[in-house]
Amino acid sequence: MALRRDKAAAQSSLRGSRILIAIVVGVLLGCVFAFLYPHGFFSNSDDPLIQNRRIGKSDLQSSSSQCEPPERINMLRSDIGALSDKNAELKKQIQDLTEKLRLAEQGKDHAHEQFSVLSKPHKAGPFGTVKGLRTNPTVTPDESVNPRLAKILEEVAVHKELIVVLANSNVKSMLEVQFTSIKKAGITNYLVVALDDQIEEFCKANDVPVYRRAPDEGIDSVAKTGGNHAVSGLKFRILREFLQLGYGVLLSDVDIVYLQNPFNHLYRDSDVESMTDGHNNMTAYGYNDVFDEPSMGWARYAHTMRIWVYNSGFFYLRPTLPAIELLDRVAGRLSREKAWDQAVFNEELYFPSHPGYDGLHAAKRTMDFYMFMNSKVLFKTVRKDANLKKLKPVILHVNYHPDKLPRMKAIVEFYINGKQDALEPFPDGSDW
Repeated sequence: MALRRDKAAAQSSLRGSRILIAIVVGVLLGCVFAFLYPHGFFSNSDDPLIQNRRIGKSDLQSSSSQCEPPERINMLRSDIGALSDKNAELKKQIQDLTEKLRLAEQGKDHAHEQFSVLSKPHKAGPFGTVKGLRTNPTVTPDESVNPRLAKILEEVAVHKELIVVLANSNVKSMLEVQFTSIKKAGITNYLVVALDDQIEEFCKANDVPVYRRAPDEGIDSVAKTGGNHAVSGLKFRILREFLQLGYGVLLSDVDIVYLQNPFNHLYRDSDVESMTDGHNNMTAYGYNDVFDEPSMGWARYAHTMRIWVYNSGFFYLRPTLPAIELLDRVAGRLSREKAWDQAVFNEELYFPSHPGYDGLHAAKRTMDFYMFMNSKVLFKTVRKDANLKKLKPVILHVNYHPDKLPRMKAIVEFYINGKQDALEPFPDGSDW
C-alpha cells in the first residue's frame, strides 16, 4: 500500500512539471511573435490604411514646419512672448499670495484666541493659568482711502511693515545722517514723508523712498515752516492712512541713528510699542512712589504709581482699531488745544475711564531702554560704563539734547566707525 501511494505521488509531480514547462514555452513564443509582428500576427503591412496613417502623421509634421507663412510664425512667436510675460506675472501673484497666506497664518493664533475669548462665556481655569486677551485683531485694509499711497507701500513695505519719517527742509542734515545709517544697517522698508519740495527732491537724488502727500492747507502751512515739535504733531493725522491700508508703522523722528533692524526686536503683541524717556528700570517700567503727608498722622503715606512717559518720536503701531482711535484722539486734541504732542499722546494712553471721560482701551508695551536708547541713557550712563559701552543698541534717539546733529554724528563715529573717544567731548546734559 505504501508503494502504491509513492507511485501516485510521483505521477502527480510529473504531471505538474509538464504543465509548468508548457506555460513557460507558451510565454516565450508569445514574446517572439510580439517582437516579430508588432502590428499583429494577421495584420498586413501593405494595408493602405496603415500606410496612410503613417504617411499622414509624417506629412503633417513636415508640412507644419515647411508650409507655415512668416506672418503666422511671427504671430506664434508673439503669442509665446505674451504667454511668457503672463506666466511671470502669475508667478509674482503666486508669490504675493503665498506671502499673504504666511502673514494670515502668523495672525491666525491671535484671531483664534480672540474668537475663543469673545464668542462665548468661559469658565476660569485653574489658579495661575488664566490669561486675558492681549492682542487686538488688525483692521481690514481699505485701499480706497489712498490708492497712490497703497501702491507705494506695496513696493516699500516688508511683511506689511515699514519705518515712516516726516521731514521738511529744516531737518535736512539730520535726515541725511539718519538715512545713511538706515542703509548701513541694511534696512529697506523705510519711507520719508516729504513735507516740502526740497526734501522730496533730496530723497530722490539719494535713492531714498519718498512720499509727497496731496495738498492739504491745514497740514501744509505747518509742514513747510514748522519747527521740530510742530511737525511732530502732524504725524498723528498723517499716519492714519497707513493703518487704514493695513500696514504696521514704526514712526521715527529724524534725530535717530539706526544701528540694527528694529523689526527684529518687536513683540507685536500690543497696539502700541514705544520707547521710553526713562533712564533705568524704575523710570522706564514703573515704580511705587510714596507720597508723604505728615499732617495725616497714621495715614501720612500715600502710595502712587509712577512711570516716565513714552517718547512720541519713536513708536510702533499695529493696524488695529485702538491704534487708529489713539491717533484720532491725539490729532483731535492737538487741533483744539495748544499742547505738546508727547504729553497728549501719553495722557490718552494712560488716563483711565472716569466720570465724564472714556479712556482708551489699547494694549501697550514699553521697549527695552538699552536696545531702544535715549540720549540721556547714553551720555549719563552707558558711555561711562566699560561693559555697557560694548552693547550695540538697535537705535539711539537724541531726544534729550538740543545739539542734535553733532551728537548724531558722534554716535555714528563711535558705534559705526569705531572711534572710541567720539562721545567724550559732550557734557551729560546741555549747556542751557
